[in-house]
Amino acid sequence: MKKFVYLYVGSGDESSQDMAAWEKWFGDLGAHLVDSGNPFGPGRATSTSGSSEMPHDHSTITGYNIINANDMDHAEALLRHCPMKSQVQIYECLPM
Repeated sequence: MKKFVYLYVGSGDESSQDMAAWEKWFGDLGAHLVDSGNPFGPGRATSTSGSSEMPHDHSTITGYNIINANDMDHAEALLRHCPMKSQVQIYECLPM
């Protein structure tokens, strides 16, 4: 199995209050779930030239999960019943 991260993009307001739906989905993922993650609050972008506050809106990453899956297609299929209705970005976590 490979490890993948789900990054949730957008406000997430439509599902953030429905913990029962999240708990059911986490249960459905079973052994595929590595880290149930957390929602994110406000953030800050930093670089060598300084830092700035990041908005917490429809264009920012608002949470994550880490799962095990066979490949990218499998990781995408596991999202089928995810309660988040906003965009989800999937990235494979490469071994180091």
